[in-house]
Amino acid sequence: MATANLPKPEPQVKPRLTSFERTLQSARSTMMFSEIVRLAIDSFKASKVRFLLTMLGMIIGSASIILVYTLGLTGRDYALNLISSIGPNMIEMQYNGGTTVGPDNTSSPDFMTRDDMQAVIEQVPGIVASSPMLEDHDRVSIGGGIVKDTMILGVSPQYKQVRNLVVRSGRFFDDQDAVTHAKVAVIVLSFAKELFGSAQSAVGRSVSIHGIPFTIIGVFEESIETFGQSEISDQTILIPYPVARYFTGTDTVKQIFFTMKNSNMVIPASAKILEIIKGRHRPTSVYTAFNLTQILSVMARIANMLTIVLTLAAAITLIVSGVGIMNSMLANVQSRLREIGIRKALGATSHEIRLQFLTEAVFLSLSGGLIGTVLGLALPLSVSLLTPFKIPVSIWSAIIALGTSMLVGVLFGTLPANRAARLDPVQTLKYE
Repeated sequence: MATANLPKPEPQVKPRLTSFERTLQSARSTMMFSEIVRLAIDSFKASKVRFLLTMLGMIIGSASIILVYTLGLTGRDYALNLISSIGPNMIEMQYNGGTTVGPDNTSSPDFMTRDDMQAVIEQVPGIVASSPMLEDHDRVSIGGGIVKDTMILGVSPQYKQVRNLVVRSGRFFDDQDAVTHAKVAVIVLSFAKELFGSAQSAVGRSVSIHGIPFTIIGVFEESIETFGQSEISDQTILIPYPVARYFTGTDTVKQIFFTMKNSNMVIPASAKILEIIKGRHRPTSVYTAFNLTQILSVMARIANMLTIVLTLAAAITLIVSGVGIMNSMLANVQSRLREIGIRKALGATSHEIRLQFLTEAVFLSLSGGLIGTVLGLALPLSVSLLTPFKIPVSIWSAIIALGTSMLVGVLFGTLPANRAARLDPVQTLKYE
């Protein structure tokens, strides 16, 4: 059955609204957010000085948060760099106890040996330097009847690299000195000053160790002060390990030092080295693989917590500034009572009035926070660009400053916004 061709309905044309009708419809409809922002800007222009003074507190508070956070990061990096300079990527193997029983049922310490060190070097990749350490003690004669109690450490030339030692005068002994069993010594700086007055005066002088004269070829010190907490004391003399073996008469070592290629290899290498050395000795013997990773981790956590606490203390400035914003906005509401009444009479809802004043408070605090953030970042960035000092700058400090500024605007702008929204339009229209 064929359907009849029905005429298409003509499109309906909406009647054009007059200017008055459009204005009336706009007044009865919900305000656009862009219009609210324009009203906020107009309000700032009408009271520039008051709002600028109110914004000043937010500027100072936001800049303080970033600068305090930056100072905390700088202090943390400085402390961690100092600790790590004791021995970058260093692993220190120590013997802690356990004995080995001989054929006559005598017990003796199960010390590590140079063979242990060689086995580790062959089986663990990434080792760039290593050194055994023999410890001996002697009363060293320096002539003129003067005798000093001294600790003698027999180490390899790579010990300087492993322990990140700084040579203040002369040189450190090298592989040639070790191969030829040269009777040379390197003396710690504090001991050199005590014996000879200065580092330069000590070089070339002679000391007697176990009755054998040694020539001092260098004076060294640790890269940072360890206050006697390392194997190096204030009366330490370093000599080549092959020479020290003649004094001890054994191939055992007290400690073995390794340096890894990068810091990411330290923890897995420590476990592997400990496994290798334990496998070469009696099960009852105890050995420890010591590295700075755990110490650095603990120090980093402590420094981060201090940084957070200091940053929170700086955030108190923003809270004080928030009180200033609230007072300013309450005064702003009081001065604009007639405007609020007219807008309500034209159809503006309480929600729109609340949103307008809350937007003004957030805009005020966020503007101050943005300016303060720029100023707070500008100082450390300028120092890094114009000086050799590198100041760490974290994007989190800017995020914290801006986020706190917005939160302060919302919290302290709510009371004035609610007060404006609850006003009676009849009473406000009577206000002069």
